[in-house]
Amino acid sequence: MEYRTLGKTGLKVSVVGFGGIPIQRVSAAEANAIVNRALDLGINFFDTARAYTDSEEKLGAALKARRKEAVIATKSMARTGEAMAADIKKSLETMGLDYIDLYQLHNVKSKRELDRVLSPDGALAALKEAKKEGLIRHIGITGHIKDFLSQTLVLGEIETVQFPFNAVETVGVPELLKQAGAMGKGVIVMKPLAGGALRNGNLALRYILEHDVTTVIPGMDSLQQVEENAGVGNAPLPLTAAERYALDEEVKTLGGAFCRRCEYCKPCGQNIDIPTVFLLDGYYTRYNLQDWARERYRALKAGADACIGCGECEERCPYNLPIRQMLAEAAARLG
Repeated sequence: MEYRTLGKTGLKVSVVGFGGIPIQRVSAAEANAIVNRALDLGINFFDTARAYTDSEEKLGAALKARRKEAVIATKSMARTGEAMAADIKKSLETMGLDYIDLYQLHNVKSKRELDRVLSPDGALAALKEAKKEGLIRHIGITGHIKDFLSQTLVLGEIETVQFPFNAVETVGVPELLKQAGAMGKGVIVMKPLAGGALRNGNLALRYILEHDVTTVIPGMDSLQQVEENAGVGNAPLPLTAAERYALDEEVKTLGGAFCRRCEYCKPCGQNIDIPTVFLLDGYYTRYNLQDWARERYRALKAGADACIGCGECEERCPYNLPIRQMLAEAAARLG
């Protein structure tokens, strides 16, 4: 397995890491076998989140027995110091750990949210205190809006950045990678298979590893996936011309109905969180997490069926997506 240094953290992590979303849909015994096989094959970076139902629990149960072999990352949507401190405690208890290597501010996507995080009683203050106490070792940030993430990288406390990057979603990536490299930030790539839309995982992962990233974290829920993805990390060879053509052709087959979560469609006059609806619909259709997706969909302030068909979102979408049609289809599945 090839390893790279995660920015200024000094942590040596496998170029192919382990994304913790799909592990929710397997049993505890299956999760234990999958995680241990990943460790056996040299995968040492594991990423999960407070929001991923029992993902922390399942990963922790396996990883705590081999703690010295693993670099463990999790994250929280908490924006206040009190809520973040509580989530750090919950993560440690749930995973059965004395410390967590990397704790990330999860999906910070607006100036308002960042201001709350950075306030004297905000989430970052709690993370800094937890780091001082040895409960966490390093602090990172995750998000989907690359222009906004670029603004957050100037924060000295932020040591890593995690964002979507794949053969479909490339807008803004070169600039963000250049900035992260210049500032010594570790780069963690999520959604490498575009939420499961890209079927040739070998080509999709190797494409990303041609770039200046630290680790890529495909989700895994089977031993076969672990074997295949670890194989890429063992020899991340550049794509041949034929392979690059094949990947490009696969990207073309996705057509127009593919949300990149740039959020240019927002705000919606009916308060529909359009990117989140499509994210949950992707979990429903691609990740086989129907119950999980429906539960979170029901918690949204407005469902996709609240769309009145004004079309303003489609006018703002840089990818010319048929958003109204996509919302209707998502409502039929998730409602």
